[in-house]
Amino acid sequence: MSVYKHYSFDLWLTLIRSNPQFKQQRARIFHERFNWLNKPLVEVERAFRQVDLMVNGINETTGKNIDADEMYLMVISLINDNQADLHNIDIEALYQQMEDLVLEHMPLIYCDRTTEVLAYLKDNPACTANLLSNTGFIKGVTLRKVLHHLGIGRYFDFQLYSDEAGLSKPNPAFFQLMIDRAMALKQISLNEIIHIGDNPRADVRGADMVGIGSMLVNSNNTSIIKLLPDVTQNVFAT
Repeated sequence: MSVYKHYSFDLWLTLIRSNPQFKQQRARIFHERFNWLNKPLVEVERAFRQVDLMVNGINETTGKNIDADEMYLMVISLINDNQADLHNIDIEALYQQMEDLVLEHMPLIYCDRTTEVLAYLKDNPACTANLLSNTGFIKGVTLRKVLHHLGIGRYFDFQLYSDEAGLSKPNPAFFQLMIDRAMALKQISLNEIIHIGDNPRADVRGADMVGIGSMLVNSNNTSIIKLLPDVTQNVFAT
């Protein structure tokens, strides 16, 4: 693999994955508090999946961002056949409860190689790194707390989240924001920057559109360890 000087990483399903306990407990809370039509728990879980997929598709298509608050209200509306009165819901208190739940049931490091690879890049004085992540039900402000707790936040020179930028991958403007920040750290060219992620559209296509390198991982059975030199890969494999 070519030698790069700046490494941009996607987050979900690239470096971390959801804790199943979080999703289960989240569905139970909505089933108990916002389920005015008394639907079974499985339908509440289905509503979360539907909103997640729909919003991901919209954000990737428009390049903009639908926020977590709106997504939670969509779920409540969907559970109640779009007849719910949303005006009296304290959305700030609801999100705080969801953040507390995330921090109680932390996301998981994607695989046992992830931290070692990030540490290897961080220890290389020629390299810088960032996160470039689309957000959904969990905001960037919460994800920063998660990464600090998981011990991997320190490996990144900066973190960019779609809810804070109002932009979503593969929007070239979101990638350009990352490129500008990276180039402010050190003198580098586009061909010295690579973006790594699991999504062919959001990550690979987005990187290709702005002329930087790209690497698809995990969803194609390629491990993040491929970022390392062959000799280092062999060391990690032993």
